[in-house]
Amino acid sequence: MVDQVSLTELLHHPVRWRVVQALNNRTLTTGGLAAELPDVATTTLYRHVATLVSAGVIDVVSERRVRGAVERTYALATPPSVPEPGTVSPQELRGMITSFLAGLSGDLERYASGDDPDPVRDGVSMRQAVLWLSDEELADLGGRLAEVLGPVVDQGEAPGRRRRLFTTVVVPAPD
Repeated sequence: MVDQVSLTELLHHPVRWRVVQALNNRTLTTGGLAAELPDVATTTLYRHVATLVSAGVIDVVSERRVRGAVERTYALATPPSVPEPGTVSPQELRGMITSFLAGLSGDLERYASGDDPDPVRDGVSMRQAVLWLSDEELADLGGRLAEVLGPVVDQGEAPGRRRRLFTTVVVPAPD
């Protein structure tokens, strides 16, 4: 992953932050990124995309020939959803958090900047609750959420369905 510089420092550059935001839950070519970031010069965009690829923040997910050139499609690199205990360093954890927040921020910005955002109509919600749970109760809650969400996560596109993002964060709170 990132050797010389932390992911947090890497993403403090506004163009790189915006590239990560644009790629959350999507794949885009450099042309697609340029359309998302019209105020960024093409050479600048290519340089920052290359930096993010070499740092392992984004991946090339496909390539195709277009008029003699290679067009690459990019996506955010996917960290392990459930890393093995003790395998994530504090720096890697900060990087995972930063990438997650950049993507979430991009999703919320795209929604708020849309044609007709209406949080009530669109079912937008942002909530935080304090739960007092033992490790066993937390595991049980996770299992029950998986039971409820599993069938709808696997649903595909169909008439009357709208693509929605469902985000949860569970973290121990300070005493």
